[in-house]
Amino acid sequence: MITRRKLLRRTISAATMAAVFDSFPYAAYASSKPKLASDVVTLGPRKIQLRRLAIGTGTHGFGGSSDQTRRLGVKGLANLLRTGYDEGVNFWDSADQYGSHPHVAEALKGVPCEKVVLLTKTHARTAGEMKDALDRFRRELNTDYIDIVLLHCMTSDRWPEERRGAMEYIQEAQEKGLIRTRDVSCHTLGALKAAAESDWVEVDLARINPAGAVMDADVETVTSVLRQMKSRGKGIIGMKILGQGQLASKADECLQYALASDVVYCFTIGTSGVAQFQQLTKQIRAASTRG
Repeated sequence: MITRRKLLRRTISAATMAAVFDSFPYAAYASSKPKLASDVVTLGPRKIQLRRLAIGTGTHGFGGSSDQTRRLGVKGLANLLRTGYDEGVNFWDSADQYGSHPHVAEALKGVPCEKVVLLTKTHARTAGEMKDALDRFRRELNTDYIDIVLLHCMTSDRWPEERRGAMEYIQEAQEKGLIRTRDVSCHTLGALKAAAESDWVEVDLARINPAGAVMDADVETVTSVLRQMKSRGKGIIGMKILGQGQLASKADECLQYALASDVVYCFTIGTSGVAQFQQLTKQIRAASTRG
């Protein structure tokens, strides 16, 4: 079980921040041409075409709400998602745990569903729970299918055995065209290693940043596991790019690190509204070539 105390142990000290960022090798990470939030990338064995940036809806998300759903409401978050779509960012990251399905559904009223890549997450364990969840998710999102369905926040290194029923139903739903690709997110190193070894996993949502903030292990260890995933053809979506806010003052460096990564195909970041989203997309472009 991941407790608040354990999470607090993953905070980054001032000394660690200084060690990581005072001599940050900008030139080594700089791209020769700008990388954009709206760049198209190909993810995983199903070759899902999506954008480099996913619009997150789950900052501090738990218990059916998040910073985005609490602060922006249905109309405000829907407006943020539609603004992203208008600016070429059509990858939307939602979850039952965030309570953001109604907000996504509202945004889809003005956007063709087939033009958006939808990701959602579930805590289902059994086939029955997964069937009920997927049926409900599709009703809440008002869509016939969901692009990416993710087993959310695995902590046990035995999760492929413990979630076998849910996994089997997801695969069945995938064969019926209700899901395009299957995913997992992990919150311990053991769970992450199990995901790397699992043939079921097509895409992994992984915690990654240059300081190791709120990650499953140190940066080198996590990166080595992600390289193993990549070598087996799995797609990797980055999260906690800014260390759940701990690294916000070093956003340029963290973005440059993620953009230059040889294992992260795309990443998700939540923002507080349209203005911050638009600032983020500018930061991504600028950070990509910073030397």
